[in-house]
Amino acid sequence: MDWEYFLELFFGGLTRGSIYALIALGYTMVYGIIELINFAHGEIYMIGAFTALIVTGVLTLLGWNHIAILVLAALAAVVYSSAYGYTIEKIAYKPLRNAPRLSALISAIGVSLFLQNYVLLAQTSDFLPFPALIPDFEFMEPVAHIISSPEIVILITTTIVMILLTILIKFTRIGKAMRATAQDKTMAALVGINVNRVISVTFVVGSATAAIGGVLIASHIGQINFYIGFIAGIKAFVAAVLGGIGSIPGAVLGSFVLGWTESFATGYISSDYEDVFAFLFLVFILIFRPAGILGRSTTDKV
Repeated sequence: MDWEYFLELFFGGLTRGSIYALIALGYTMVYGIIELINFAHGEIYMIGAFTALIVTGVLTLLGWNHIAILVLAALAAVVYSSAYGYTIEKIAYKPLRNAPRLSALISAIGVSLFLQNYVLLAQTSDFLPFPALIPDFEFMEPVAHIISSPEIVILITTTIVMILLTILIKFTRIGKAMRATAQDKTMAALVGINVNRVISVTFVVGSATAAIGGVLIASHIGQINFYIGFIAGIKAFVAAVLGGIGSIPGAVLGSFVLGWTESFATGYISSDYEDVFAFLFLVFILIFRPAGILGRSTTDKV
């Protein structure tokens, strides 16, 4: 067995899974609190990448170095995407909070299509080059054939985001309010929690993590277009369902499992069936674990 090739696929899948995780967290957080699948979430990821591209172009003309550009582009993407997430929740979802679930689902699909076409008209339908902002580190040269510098930056960034998110949810007031709202919105409101504020913060946090993923993967791959949010969003949604929709650890685990499945299927079988194997694996898991790997089955009361 070629262990170097195996490790290359392993770390490649881990990198994919890290990006999926940054997007899937938004899906699972929103679903955990208001039981809504925000299908516009992938477009937030895409908007973050385009925001970073615009900021990168401006700062490059001003002669800034790559590290400073990457940091500022990521910050701009986080702020701009978070504003979009907040606005979408207020305009498209809040008025439908007490409506049938199908209404909110249709609204989410409508917002997704609107954002896709908005960026298409504002930018272009062509793929745009995205500069490689993550440099090749000298200390990585001995293992560069197994894992590249951009991949290690993506893994480290994702780990930091996961740690910060865990601290936010477990040890802060807003995090406790999120957990209480996820358990019972009515009781949370009765004990003084501003449920509307909690939901808005959830959309903002989820949009921020998706934007970070958009910047990192755009810099790694080197190109973007208006459609990248749809593909990444669907994959991240699959990862969230695979791990157990509504479970944050499940979203992370499902993302890594999906990333490894795609990577090994591509490396050992064929890249033509990458998506097929990913969805077949999802079907296989859901047959034996309908709630996902870490999800808990619930029974609706009549």
